[in-house]
Amino acid sequence: MHCFTFLLLTLLTLPSWVYASNEDRPDKSLCSVCAVLGETEEEKVKAHTEHDGQTYYFCSKNCLKKFNKDPTAYIPPLLPRPLPLVSVETLEGNSVTLDTYEGKVVVLDFWATWCKPCVDLMPRLERLIGTYGDKELVVLGVSVDEGKDRHKQIREFVDKVGVTYPIFSDARSPRLWHTLKVKAIPALFLINQSGQIVAQWLGKIDHKALETQIKKYLK
Repeated sequence: MHCFTFLLLTLLTLPSWVYASNEDRPDKSLCSVCAVLGETEEEKVKAHTEHDGQTYYFCSKNCLKKFNKDPTAYIPPLLPRPLPLVSVETLEGNSVTLDTYEGKVVVLDFWATWCKPCVDLMPRLERLIGTYGDKELVVLGVSVDEGKDRHKQIREFVDKVGVTYPIFSDARSPRLWHTLKVKAIPALFLINQSGQIVAQWLGKIDHKALETQIKKYLK
């Protein structure tokens, strides 16, 4: 085999982030993986790849590996899309699917007792109920806490902080937060009256955008 032919075949088998020219990528960009975890600052680009014709940039090869393992978790979500009918548990241990709330606008909040930003978000969610609760808005909290005593632990916690909206546990397989590709909490999903996910915020919550979207679907 000629050397040129061997070199060409070698290049064709390399991933795009290896052989793409440095001139084809920016010096800094928001890492596609870190963005899902709440990062908002651009970082030096260390790797990039293409997926479905779109280029994605990363601050490290480790972030690239995470992306390649599960690309759909790190690309802009398809909206609207149906809320999967995966069961969650009441704090009494009963199984329930969230289609019970079809016909209402639902804010679905994934949280944990050990997550301080999640706890800090709860008073804002309570205020949403006070403002829009009479207009068919429902807030539902889904805890990702695990363990045999999770129901008792969650109940004691929500009683302590004074949460009044319905709280569920998501520790049975298949887990709803895994199905929805939640990679960071708090994570909010806005669901319209037809059971379609119409907006979502993962890791970092844009409260103004959330309220704007709520008003849009309550009209």
